[in-house]
Amino acid sequence: MTYATARKTLADEIPVIDITPLRDGSDPDGVAHALHAASTGLGFIYVRGHGIPEAAIDAARAAAYAFFHADPAQKEEVRAGSNHRGWLAQGGAKMQDGAKADLKESFIWGFQDADGVTPDDHPLRGNNRWPGFQPELEEAAMTYFSAAHEVAHHLMRGFACGLGLEEGFFLKTADKPLSRGSFVYYPPQDASHGADQFGVGPHTDFGVLTVLCQDDVGGLQVQDVTGEWIEAPPIPGTLLVNVADLLARWTDGAYKSTPHRVVNASGRERMSLVVAYDPNPETRIDPREVFGPEHGAAEEPITCGDYLVWRFGKAFTYGKS
Repeated sequence: MTYATARKTLADEIPVIDITPLRDGSDPDGVAHALHAASTGLGFIYVRGHGIPEAAIDAARAAAYAFFHADPAQKEEVRAGSNHRGWLAQGGAKMQDGAKADLKESFIWGFQDADGVTPDDHPLRGNNRWPGFQPELEEAAMTYFSAAHEVAHHLMRGFACGLGLEEGFFLKTADKPLSRGSFVYYPPQDASHGADQFGVGPHTDFGVLTVLCQDDVGGLQVQDVTGEWIEAPPIPGTLLVNVADLLARWTDGAYKSTPHRVVNASGRERMSLVVAYDPNPETRIDPREVFGPEHGAAEEPITCGDYLVWRFGKAFTYGKS
């Protein structure tokens, strides 16, 4: 038995973009041009100059490990329900019909206001489920979420400018976002499971934009435009950002949402810190608002909220229980 393999990535195959000039306003157009070029290509981008303090990353990662190392009976207290908040145990998700269940575990939360409350106005959100046995998790998770969410906002401004739109185009309805944070734990994967077993199986991300902070373990693999799988190794000091399905739909396929998967062949634990950026549920996803009313879009308009309900319903078994 063996692992699913991928070739080593060539230089600049996944571009590295410093977004400092976008964040500080010194050269937003230059960064926007680079983001646009990367998004119409592979759709994966290493981001430098993101501004998230290393201490916030370290605290989030330490809190995540403490949670996943806890007794399963304790984690059971915050098991995820249909609103996609809480602990998703191993085997709770698979990315394709007929595939083996993923080996990963996740802890999922989302946007909340200063009082810790999330609007209960959509099937995929509601108050976050923080574990009583680990009170420090909430602060670490929300600090990281807020910082990564700010990065996503900067990137969405850059994408808008790269498309020749007003910089706030993608952020017009983003005050109560459907964005989700997740700590994703990948146990060491034994080769005896075979090449069809994954930490997370081949998939594209559902929403608008994914902001990923990898650790130093590696294992992420991306499918290039020819269909070949390539490695997306950790690069110190960077985040890895990828276009997701709703941004691809919003741009009528101009921006690419690329399949990816995880194979943890390292013999070590692996942790990913993920923020999936999505705007308010009522946000209308319509390429004609991007390219003009005469544009012949491949898909009919849909709201962000309706689209995510459909996609989550296909992928996660716990929502059906």
